[in-house]
Amino acid sequence: MKFIDMLKARRSVYGLNKNLPVMESAVVDFVRGAVEYVPDAFNMKSQRAIVVMGEKHEKFWNAVYDELVKSTGGRFSRDKIGGFIAAYGTILYFYDTAAVEETRRAYPGYAENFHDWVMQSNGMLQFAIWTGFAGMNIGANLQHYNPVIDNMVHDMFDLPDAWTLVAQMPFGGIAEMPAPRLDSAMPGRVRVVG
Repeated sequence: MKFIDMLKARRSVYGLNKNLPVMESAVVDFVRGAVEYVPDAFNMKSQRAIVVMGEKHEKFWNAVYDELVKSTGGRFSRDKIGGFIAAYGTILYFYDTAAVEETRRAYPGYAENFHDWVMQSNGMLQFAIWTGFAGMNIGANLQHYNPVIDNMVHDMFDLPDAWTLVAQMPFGGIAEMPAPRLDSAMPGRVRVVG
């Protein structure tokens, strides 16, 4: 599959199931490779990921639901979380503030830029994995329940304090494709000069 075709195939798929179309090890190897090779400013290696599968995946989303119910005073729907539980697994995306601070100290002239650069790198990591999943016929969507779930995540996975949660990506077999994309071509979004 050409890269542009993988970009076209990458969608927010909410109709997920546990029928993963590839071996579990292929997912883990792919995520490890993406974390290793996605660029990071000054090669600071700040990006972190956890691949959560099996019972721990379901336990994670049930705990997310409990945290959201607490934070909304009971006004959070179980249906949405149920869709995430139905998925095969979840990738949790983080960055390591210790790695960022170490690099910031080494390059103080750029200190004010590091937060933006770290978030750009994390976005590239999410994009790389999401697009790669599309090429493997794995559905995924991206969620942002942090900071509400931050403490729970750190406790559940016994994480270093320096790991900052950025996003959660349920993934799995595609039970239902989203509606076709509407043509969103807008003139002027790309200019060619020269």
